[in-house]
Amino acid sequence: MKKLLFSAVLCLLGFIMHAQQNPALKGKVVDSKSQKPLQNVVATLVSTNVSVVSGVDGTFVFQTLPSNEPVLEISTTGYKTQTFVLEPVEGETLDLGVIALEEDITSELQLSLVTITENDLGDENTGSESTSGLLQASRDTYQQAAAFNWGQARFRIRGLDNQYGTTMINGIVMNKLYDGRPQWSNWGGLNDATRNQEFTMGSAPSDYTFGGILGTQEINTRASHYRPGTRLTFSGTNTNYSWRAMATHASGLNKKGWAFVVSASRRWAQEGHFEGTDYSANSLFASIEKKFNDKHSLNFTSIYAENSRGKSSPNTKEVTDIMGIKYNSYWGWQDGQKRNSRDKDIAEPINMLSHYWKISEKTSLNTNVAYQTGSIGNSRIDFQNANNPDPTYYRNLPSYYLNQFSGDTWTPDYVGAANALTYFEANPQINWNAMYVANQNSSTPGRSVYVLYEDRTDDTQWSANSILNSSLSDNISMNAGASFKRLKSHNFQNLLDLMGGQFFSDIDPFFIGDTSQSDLNNPDRQVVEGDTYGYNYNLYATVFDGFTQFKFNYKKINAYLAQSFSRTEYQREGLYRNGIYANNSYGKSDKVTYENFGFKGGLTYRINGRHMLDFNGLYMTKAPIMRNVFSNARLNNNITPNLTDENIIATDASYIIKAPKFKARLTGFFNKIQNSSEISFYYAESIGDADGEEDSFVSEIVTGLDKQSLGGELGLEYQITSTIKVNASASYGQYIYSDNAKLITNDDNRAAAGLNPLRDFGTVYIKDYRQPGMPQQAYSFGLEYRDPHFWWVGANINYLADSYVDVSSILRTDNFTIDPSTGVNYDGATESSVRDILRQEKFDSFMLLNLIGGKSWRISSKNRNTFGFFASINNLLDVEYITGGFEQSRKATYPDLANDQINGTPSFGSKYFYGYGRTYFVNFYINF
Repeated sequence: MKKLLFSAVLCLLGFIMHAQQNPALKGKVVDSKSQKPLQNVVATLVSTNVSVVSGVDGTFVFQTLPSNEPVLEISTTGYKTQTFVLEPVEGETLDLGVIALEEDITSELQLSLVTITENDLGDENTGSESTSGLLQASRDTYQQAAAFNWGQARFRIRGLDNQYGTTMINGIVMNKLYDGRPQWSNWGGLNDATRNQEFTMGSAPSDYTFGGILGTQEINTRASHYRPGTRLTFSGTNTNYSWRAMATHASGLNKKGWAFVVSASRRWAQEGHFEGTDYSANSLFASIEKKFNDKHSLNFTSIYAENSRGKSSPNTKEVTDIMGIKYNSYWGWQDGQKRNSRDKDIAEPINMLSHYWKISEKTSLNTNVAYQTGSIGNSRIDFQNANNPDPTYYRNLPSYYLNQFSGDTWTPDYVGAANALTYFEANPQINWNAMYVANQNSSTPGRSVYVLYEDRTDDTQWSANSILNSSLSDNISMNAGASFKRLKSHNFQNLLDLMGGQFFSDIDPFFIGDTSQSDLNNPDRQVVEGDTYGYNYNLYATVFDGFTQFKFNYKKINAYLAQSFSRTEYQREGLYRNGIYANNSYGKSDKVTYENFGFKGGLTYRINGRHMLDFNGLYMTKAPIMRNVFSNARLNNNITPNLTDENIIATDASYIIKAPKFKARLTGFFNKIQNSSEISFYYAESIGDADGEEDSFVSEIVTGLDKQSLGGELGLEYQITSTIKVNASASYGQYIYSDNAKLITNDDNRAAAGLNPLRDFGTVYIKDYRQPGMPQQAYSFGLEYRDPHFWWVGANINYLADSYVDVSSILRTDNFTIDPSTGVNYDGATESSVRDILRQEKFDSFMLLNLIGGKSWRISSKNRNTFGFFASINNLLDVEYITGGFEQSRKATYPDLANDQINGTPSFGSKYFYGYGRTYFVNFYINF
C-alpha cells in the first residue's frame, strides 16, 4: 500500500513538473535586423486580455490557452505589431519559435514630420495656433494618416485644438497653464530619447491621467526602459530647418542597478522653406536610474532644448499675387545678411525626479517631481512718431489708392496705385538701414524712434504627482493619481536693440500726459538695451487635480469608469502703474478660483478574438485657460466678465477588426464644448459710440462660444502578400459653432477718457458657421512594399477639403449693421447684402502625393550593427494650397467694409497661411 501511495505521489509530481515544463504556448522575440533578443515585449491573448512580458532572453510563456482559435498579439514600442491566429492541441506545447519584429517606420516618419506645431506660422490671435494630433501617431492606421499625411495641411483630429489633449512626460502634464497647449519645442530634436510613448485616442482610459477628449500622449524617460546601444543620425531637409545631427546612447541596466541615457542634437538653417526664416536649435537629454532593489528605483531626467527661429508672415491675396506664396514681409537685408524682425526664442529646461515603488506584486506607486524654468521671447519692431516699417502696411499697397472715396463717391487713384505697385515691387522687405538713419537723425539727440523688442515670458513652475496602479482582483484594476502645479509667469517687454540710438522713451505716444506713461511710479523713463518697458506683470496659477479609474476585464467585456476633480486658482500682479489704468494696474488682482469635475466610462465587447465593439462617453467641466481670464493683462487687473467653466460632452463608438492580414477601425464621434472663450487684439475703426473714440486698439473678448464636432473615422490596413500592404484612411466631419456668443471689448481710448473701458456689443451671430483652420474632410490611400532584404518603399495620395477662414466676431454683431446715430441699419445693409458680404470663405480642396522609402544593412553578423537611411518626398507635385487664414477686423461696419471691397481687392482682406510646396527629408543612421 505504501509503495502504491508512493508511486501515485511520484506520478502526480511528475505530472505537475511536466505541466510546468510544458506550457501551452511559448516563443522568442528578436529584432529582425540585429537578431538580438527583445526584452519587455508584450504578448497578449486578445480574446482574454491576458498578457505576459518577454524576459532578458526574449522568451515569453503562457501556461494555458483558451479554445476557439485564440489570437495572439505581439507588441512593443518602436516595432510593428504582429498578430497570430493560434491552433493549439490540448496537452501539447505550441512553440512559435523565433518571432522577428520589424522596426516601425513611424519612428522614422516622426523625424520627417512637418512640425507646424513648431513652425508657428503667425503671431497669437491669428488663428494659426498649432494643430492637434501632429505627434500623436501610434500603430493605428488612421492616426498615422492624420499625423504624417494630413498634418502638413493642419488637420485636427475630430476638429479639436490640442489643448483638449494631454501630453505627459513621466506622468507630469506638459500642457501650458497659459494657453492649455503643450510647447513641443521644449523637447524638440530629441526623437530617439522620447520615442518610448503610450497613446490613447479620444476619451479612452489612460493609466496616468483622466485626460481630455482628444486623447493622451505619455512619454516615458525611465533609463532602464531604453534598448541598450548607440544611434547616430544625420538628416537633410528643406522644411523649417536644413540639417540635423543627433546622437543617442543607452547603457541598459547593469549588474549594480545603474542605467543611463544621453542624447544630443542640433538643427539649423540659414533659411527655411519660407523666405527669411532662419533656424537654430540645440537639444540635450540625460536620464539616469538607480535600481536599489526589486521594489525601489530612482530616476533623474534632465531636458534642455533651446530653439531660435524666424517667423513667416500671413499675407493678403493682394500681397501674394504680387510676391508669391513664399513671400515673408518680416525680414530685410542688413550688412548683406537677411535679418528677421520676428524671431521666436525658446529655452525652458526641464528637470524631473521619479521614484518607482513596487509595493507588492499587484500594486505600484510612481511619484514624480519636476521643476521647469526659462523664457519664451517673440521679437518685433516698436516705433514712436515714425512711419510704420512694415512693407505691407496698407498705405504702401495699390489697394489703398484704388479704394479711395470722396464722401460717398468712389474716386480710385489709378496713378497712385501704379506708383505704389512699382515701389512695393522694388522695396518688398524691411529697410533696416532706413531705421538706423532715422534714429541718427532723431529730433531728440540720442533718442531712438525705432527699436527691436521682444514680448517676453519667464516661467517658473513646480509640478508633483503620484500615480497608483493596483490589481484589486483577477478582473478589476485601479488607477489613481493626484497632482499639484504652481506657476509664476513674469511677462514684460524687453528692449533688445536700440538700432544705433542711445535710449528709448517708455511712453505710449498715442496718449498724452499721465495716460501716456507706462509706469506712473517711474514716469518719463529712458530705457536702454536689456531694460523692461511698456508692460510688466506676473501671473500666478495654482492647480490641484486628482482622478480615480477602475477597469473591469472579463472574457467578453472590458469596461472602465473614471472620475476627476480639479481646483484652479489664478491671480495677476501688476508691476507697473499704467497711466491709463492708474487705479487698476499696480499690485495684485483678486484671486479667481474654478472647481471642476469629470466622469467618463466605456466598454469593449469582444465578439470574438478578431472582432470588437468599443464605446466611450465623457462629461467634464474645464477651467478657462489663464490667457482668457484677464481681459487686458498687459495693462490692468480686469477679470473677464461672464467667464465660466467650459462644459464638455464627448462620445464615440467603434467597430474594430484585428486579424493577421486585415486590420480596421470604423468610428463615429460626437463632441460638444460649451461656454468656451477667446481673446484677440486688433486695431478697429468705427466701433465707438457717441461717448467715446471711434477708432481704437482693443482687446476683444468673446464668451459663450459653443463648438460642436460630429463625424466619422475609418482606418483600413490589408497585407496583400508578405511584402505588399495597402492602407486607406478617411475622416468626415462637421465642425460648427452650434450657438451664438457674446462679445465685449476693452478699449484703452475709453479708459483714457475716463469712461468704462469695457463695452458690451451683445450677441455675436455666429451660429452654424464652420470652425476654422482645418480640413473637415480628409482621405488617404497608400501602398507599401517591404522587401525581405530590408528595403522598403511606399506612396500615398491624400485628398483634403472643407477648410474655412476664421471669421471676425465684431463683424457679426449689431455694430456692423446698425448706425448708432440713427438706430437703424446703414444704407444698403439689407439682409441679403449682409449675408453675402459676411459669407464664410471656403478654401479650395487639394490633393497631396507623398513618397517614402528606406534601406538598412547589417554591418557585421558578429556584432549585429546596422546602418540605414530613410527618405521621403512630401507634396511631390508641388501643389499650392492654403492651410488657414483669418478675416481682419479693422473695417468693423457695413459701409466701411463694402467700400474697402468695392474694387475687388480690399486693403484689409483676409490674411492666409500657405502649406509647404515640394519638400524632402533624408535621414542616415547607424546603430551599434
